[in-house]
Amino acid sequence: MIKLPDEVKNFIKKFGEFQCYAVGGPVRDLILGKTMTDWDFTTSATPEEIQKIFPDSFYNNSYGTVGVKVADGAVFQVTPFRKEGKYSDSRHPDKIEWAKTIEEDLARRDFTINAIAFSTSLVDPFNGQKDLENKIIRAVGNPNDRFSEDALRLMRAVRFATQLGFTIEEKTWEAITKNCELITKISNERIRDELIKILSSDFPADGIRLLYNAGILEHILPELVCGVGVNQKGTHHLDDVFTHSIKALEACQNKNWIVRFATLIHDIGKPVTYVERDGKATFYNHETVGAHIAKEIASRLHFAKEDREKLYTLVRWHMFTVSEFITDTAVRKFIRRVGKENTTDMLDLRTADRVGSGTPPTSWRHEEFKKRIIEVQKHIPSVTDLKVNGKDVMEVLGIPPGPKVGLILKKLFEEISEDPKKNEREKLLRRIKQLF
Repeated sequence: MIKLPDEVKNFIKKFGEFQCYAVGGPVRDLILGKTMTDWDFTTSATPEEIQKIFPDSFYNNSYGTVGVKVADGAVFQVTPFRKEGKYSDSRHPDKIEWAKTIEEDLARRDFTINAIAFSTSLVDPFNGQKDLENKIIRAVGNPNDRFSEDALRLMRAVRFATQLGFTIEEKTWEAITKNCELITKISNERIRDELIKILSSDFPADGIRLLYNAGILEHILPELVCGVGVNQKGTHHLDDVFTHSIKALEACQNKNWIVRFATLIHDIGKPVTYVERDGKATFYNHETVGAHIAKEIASRLHFAKEDREKLYTLVRWHMFTVSEFITDTAVRKFIRRVGKENTTDMLDLRTADRVGSGTPPTSWRHEEFKKRIIEVQKHIPSVTDLKVNGKDVMEVLGIPPGPKVGLILKKLFEEISEDPKKNEREKLLRRIKQLF
């Protein structure tokens, strides 16, 4: 039995003579027994009437959605019943009209599991509750109409199926594959947001497989699809580049979506660098090429600067050497290249790469390397550990404060990171003159 929280029930009661329902995703998740924090509502009241009930509310959009502040700083979103006309751009309705009934409002929604409303009783004209029970993603009404109206629904169907572990209903799936090219009309920011949600789910590899089978992936990540059929004969890999990439993602235990994405595209430079020599596949410098491709993808999808840099780093340096003969200097160089904050993520990527190749998740060399990283980090110096400072640089060179001082200190730090024995004051003072 569905039971609304007291805060939600009291909110609905404030609408008095107007109808008001909790609607969409919150109701779906409530039926699934999930804890809810965000709530959406629909009502027979107009935006102006909503604002009369809640004088402190705000309304500045063309969809009629009014934001109402409630306890703990939360905001309830309330939208009048509405119906929509033609979608010329496959994303936004050309015209929005207020509807008279809740059934009209639910008829415009994407999937039956999201076309459920609740106030004092359940309103479910499209049997969404039954589809929830049967774990099915089904479009409301004619699926071709729903996807041509809003092409982002193509990815949303895959995302819901991935997040919930549901199956996409046959006619809905046929419509997705038929209309897959419409995804090109959607902004890269919206595509990014859906991709992140898929990567953040419990089964991200299943989501990527669905995107590929639907024909969507070739439009949003064509560089990844280029790996299909690129064999790795003569290497330790059993599959083509694309299949290996999916298997690596599937094996990735790290929950960070950017690490998962880096795992998915870590070999994205292989199709470009593929050369067959003596019957063996080679991919020289694929990590360098792949890092630049990763940067282009991150830019296209408008990733945040921090995410772009992390993605580049993980792809660029994923081919690090693990050996019992590796020196402390080499370990320090590895840590400096990837960043202390990225060492665990890089090791997680390597583990996923191993499993995706059909080898055990670890080896004694891999485990020893992890121990070496921990041990070496205890002795890695910082700039403040230098036996000279900026004042020394200025005095030795007779220069004023400026960028040159910082550059020299940075160079000195890099050198003592390679060899801590060089961190002697007299040696560093002589080295300052050499660097100028």
